[in-house]
Amino acid sequence: MRRNPLHDFADPAFERMRIAVTTPTHSELPWEERLLAGCAEVDITPPPGMPKAGHSKNAHDGTGFRTRLRARVLHLRAGHSSLTLIACDLLSGSAIVHRLLADQLADDTDVRLPGLFLGATHTHAGPGQFSGSEFYNRWSSNRPGFDPAYTGFLVDRLAAAVRTAVAGRRPARLAFGSTEVWGYTRNRSLPAHVRNATETDKRTEPQRKYTAVNPWLHLLRVDTDGTGQAEGSVPMAAFAWFSIHGTGISHHDRSYNADVWAYLTGELAQRVHDRTGTRPVVGAVEGTHGDMTPAVRPGMLVFPEAERVGRGIGAAAAELHARLGESLHSRVDLAAGLREVDMSAHPEVAGIRLPEPRIGVAKLAGAQENTTPLLDRIPPFRPGCPRRPHGMQAEKRVVAGEPAHRVVNPTASFPQFMPVQLLRIDDVAILGLPFEVTVAAGRRIADAVRARSDAETVVVSSLANDHCDYLTTAEEYAAQYYEGASTLYGPRQQEFVAACAADLAEDLAEGGVVADVPGHRVFDFTVRHYRARPDGVPAPRRAERARFVDATAVEDAHWRMEWSDVGPGDLHWHAPLVRVQTELEDGSWAPAAQDGLPVDDQGWRVGVEYLGGSGGRHRYVTRWFAPPLGRPGRHRFVLCANAGQPEIAGQPFD
Repeated sequence: MRRNPLHDFADPAFERMRIAVTTPTHSELPWEERLLAGCAEVDITPPPGMPKAGHSKNAHDGTGFRTRLRARVLHLRAGHSSLTLIACDLLSGSAIVHRLLADQLADDTDVRLPGLFLGATHTHAGPGQFSGSEFYNRWSSNRPGFDPAYTGFLVDRLAAAVRTAVAGRRPARLAFGSTEVWGYTRNRSLPAHVRNATETDKRTEPQRKYTAVNPWLHLLRVDTDGTGQAEGSVPMAAFAWFSIHGTGISHHDRSYNADVWAYLTGELAQRVHDRTGTRPVVGAVEGTHGDMTPAVRPGMLVFPEAERVGRGIGAAAAELHARLGESLHSRVDLAAGLREVDMSAHPEVAGIRLPEPRIGVAKLAGAQENTTPLLDRIPPFRPGCPRRPHGMQAEKRVVAGEPAHRVVNPTASFPQFMPVQLLRIDDVAILGLPFEVTVAAGRRIADAVRARSDAETVVVSSLANDHCDYLTTAEEYAAQYYEGASTLYGPRQQEFVAACAADLAEDLAEGGVVADVPGHRVFDFTVRHYRARPDGVPAPRRAERARFVDATAVEDAHWRMEWSDVGPGDLHWHAPLVRVQTELEDGSWAPAAQDGLPVDDQGWRVGVEYLGGSGGRHRYVTRWFAPPLGRPGRHRFVLCANAGQPEIAGQPFD
């Protein structure tokens, strides 16, 4: 097992980090006749204090979690190929995490870089500072810099999960299917969307934003192969793609959370459990979500609404999962290809050469429902204020003007490589791109791949393996809404990407594994240290009496209990912290359950927040949201044993 080089830079004395990661080389894998599969799930929740990524300077440091952040792994092995799908509750993939993860797994697994897919839910309530480029480490969060401690933790956790999945793989069967899900998403940039030549309905009435969406939910179901066994096949894992922004919760909220995705994956897993008696590992990542926002009630970027939307989508996914049981099969054709296009070399593809990357002023105003106050109303920041086309950036008004932009945001600070990944599972092609792809752009790219391959279904997945901002069509770009202003490489970027994807699809169709990547990558970042470190100051745990907080127009009723403990860096936030017990008739205590699930901080009902501290005294609060009301009975919070701190029970409440 190779040493993770990020640990060498975790000391606060380091202000700069430069590491070179060599691309592992591999021989061809031995032939595997039938499908083998394994899965795993790990918690990647950080301690309080990390800047949150997605809302840039409008965000806040995380103070704890409302729903935990997780990574789910699905590993597939058949023929000469190995695919590893990872779904992270993070803003995006990351080139440095992707490369270091492949490096960590090179010696003791058959996981290969071309088949290693690092996807994301794009929650805007996870930590930042793990990006593969200086630009996004600086601007995606409320505070700048690359944090080697959290990124090192992330690589370690993902590597452990992949190893668990590989070690636990067994004969399996899979099925892939799609279903339409309407009413839970809407197009936040309808005036830009209707400019597309392929859009025949040019109306912009309010109801149109609910139809100008990508409704397709794609699901990969994997079961153990129980052929000839008494128990038959058992659900093992599921992996879903859906197009919805992780912005169902306001940027004013200070908790880490997985947004609508916590409820989507949780609902799917629970419904499968209710139907089969087995709870699978469920991962989900973005589709073409660039202009897709959750259809919460206007002005209601709150958890009850995010839950309604997420659980509605999860219920539809569960229905599809059940239908796929009739299509499960074990003879599977797998293939993988990865091409990293060196943008610093100014490549030309299909006669298209792109300009230097630039950010447009409309990006500063923010996206709909999470706007920057005042700027979203003032030209030229207001959406839909393009300039007369000029130069290769055409209608884009460059932030601070061209000369100043180069000084504030040097070209080298942007992502230098554009990863294009294509995974094939039978007649399904999964195209992983590092952009936030709009609905129309995704359709055009899928058409280009389909034309150059034998794939019947093409799933375009955003923000895979790295973060390179947005990807719109030329028509949408010309409108200069938030999405067009965030498309770095000008109006022809979508054509360029489609050509790259089509070339990769044709190469992969010829057979084998396509691995067109540089021999090594150098990552050179300004370092900031945000992940809480242990201070080693002992402190006894003391729990206070719980109290009830009634429901409001925007929040569920809940019980809350404060307690004192050691500092945040001395607790393991990726391990259980709190659970709830219920009193039995004989006066003993047992784990509480609600809706068939334990009441603890592993689900979506119990959260933990750090309230602050000084002089070795640190205060926390836990909340149990939407408890069952009206039924007599007593409960109590229990602080789990964690990082050497003992388990203690709070006082009963009813």
